[in-house]
Amino acid sequence: MTSIADIEIPADGTGLGELFDDVPGLTCEMERVIASSGHGLWLAGSSRSKIEDALTDAAAIDTYSCITDDEERYLYDIEFDDGTVDPFEVVLEQNGTVLSASASNGSWLLSVRVIDRENVSTLYDRLVEYDVSPTIVRLFDLAEESRTQCGLTARQYETLVAAIDHGYFEIPREVSMQELSDELDISHQALSERLRRAYRALVTSELNVTEEEATAPPLASD
Repeated sequence: MTSIADIEIPADGTGLGELFDDVPGLTCEMERVIASSGHGLWLAGSSRSKIEDALTDAAAIDTYSCITDDEERYLYDIEFDDGTVDPFEVVLEQNGTVLSASASNGSWLLSVRVIDRENVSTLYDRLVEYDVSPTIVRLFDLAEESRTQCGLTARQYETLVAAIDHGYFEIPREVSMQELSDELDISHQALSERLRRAYRALVTSELNVTEEEATAPPLASD
């Protein structure tokens, strides 16, 4: 059964350990979409010049480049040195998916999806082998109740998960609807209808409205 694990990892000994030493107020958040073989990381908590001085001095970082900025945070494409402990790669090695990752106060917090709890145990042991000290903050299974509470059918749930995994909801999209339908072995029309029904189920569930309330009144004309 698919499980979600929230894992805290000290940044010391990983690719960003030196940065937190040089920039104590640094915060970091993973960017899911970036056109590179490296990692897209939003860095904040100091000036761009101080962050880049720290990036330049960090022995664990092979290359970096600033992609864009958003007010007081900066998106960097970062590649770690081959000998660096890369927590993202460790998760991938154990067939896991990093759903989100952030770091502050010298610690990483990763939300990871794995096939079952045995993978969490293997991932934990692997991190210990790399001389980091992981802490399992939360661990739970994606039970059937989680799906049915949102009003989703099994196929709708599986389709949404596949769409997320293949980057359908990213900006820009990493996969077209036709490519996703081919991956799921269903027609383009069937995928479109299944997604629309899933959206409706999620919206009515999250907004706590009935089917009657979900029916919008006619739009007023100008």
